[in-house]
Amino acid sequence: MRAPHDPDSTPPLGLAAVDTAHWEQLALLLVEDDRADALLVEELIIDAGAPIEMTWAPSMADAEREIATARPNCVLLDLNLPDAHGIDALARIGRFDPTIPVVVLTGLNDEHFGVLAVASGAQDYLVKGRVEPETLRRAVLYAIERKRAELTAVDLHASQLQARENARLERGLLASPLLDDDPGVEIVTRYRPSREHALLGGDFFDVVQTPDRTVHVLMGDVSGHGPDEAALGVALRIAWRALTFAGLHGSERMRQLERILRTERAKDGIFATVMSLAIREGSPIITAVRAGHPGMLLHGQGTVEWVEPVGGAALGLNTVAWLPAQVAFPPGYGLVLLTDGLFEGHSGLGNERLGEDGLLELARSIASLPGAEFVDALIDGAEKAAQDHGGLADDIAVVRVERTSL
Repeated sequence: MRAPHDPDSTPPLGLAAVDTAHWEQLALLLVEDDRADALLVEELIIDAGAPIEMTWAPSMADAEREIATARPNCVLLDLNLPDAHGIDALARIGRFDPTIPVVVLTGLNDEHFGVLAVASGAQDYLVKGRVEPETLRRAVLYAIERKRAELTAVDLHASQLQARENARLERGLLASPLLDDDPGVEIVTRYRPSREHALLGGDFFDVVQTPDRTVHVLMGDVSGHGPDEAALGVALRIAWRALTFAGLHGSERMRQLERILRTERAKDGIFATVMSLAIREGSPIITAVRAGHPGMLLHGQGTVEWVEPVGGAALGLNTVAWLPAQVAFPPGYGLVLLTDGLFEGHSGLGNERLGEDGLLELARSIASLPGAEFVDALIDGAEKAAQDHGGLADDIAVVRVERTSL
């Protein structure tokens, strides 16, 4: 319902003072059941010369319909309505849209309700009969600024909490390699989230060396994105390390990881892909166990090849066996394990994705770079290709392991 006056009789609204010069036209929703009080508020707005257009709602039901149709910049709320009374009226506005600033109207004899309303979330209160045009103008404009500051502070606090949560999750997902002083390998690890301030996804990796000097490398990716997936990735990464040191390898280790995933996942349908390597000292052949995970890049001597060992399905899909595969891994070469976020982004050509073939082409164009530089250039190239499509939509995890001796 529009304000109770003849629109043709309203003079143009101007800017009342220098401090409102930057304001555009503001929409004020007055929730007031008394028509006379509504007319009075409208006259105060006109006298203030404020850049405010008022809409009148005589009940809370009318107010909710108005807010649903066109969100106002501020609500001027009477606490005594036919269908809402006292703090309940304020609470209903908050439940309907908690981001709208509210200025409460109180009577001369119940000013204490105004104080209580501010304590309950209103930005300010005005006492009927004591409101001047300038007082109303300032109350509305300042309420909008206070609410904006409040929401900004809430967002900042949420970002800080999320950053701390990400840091804790990252420590669990992306472990530091646990190697001997002279492990016989060089390790490069990289992780890049899909967007700033986002929760980590379920990408995880680990590198450990057992007492027999075998280096074990893990790369995994939980389906989905969010705290539940990240927590499951942490559980799988820690379990893989514990099982490895306990002497479980190959298909048996995967079976135990499958059991853990099915127990720890937040809901049915979540699965994880995993690639696990065992690099034994003195052997040019390594063992790879692959559970639905993408293949690897073999990088060295100015060349790059795609290596995809045979394997089984992803964890969580009721697989019973994952056959180990033998992979040639000569000195001077690096195996690059990665998650699919590196190649599932767009290639910059229409809606085409980079894909495994595109990633291999990109890798070959930078094959002359040494290990760490190669990894960084590979990630940068994938991000650049997807730049016109809003960037990469998934996290990226990369581990490059290179033999320094047999």
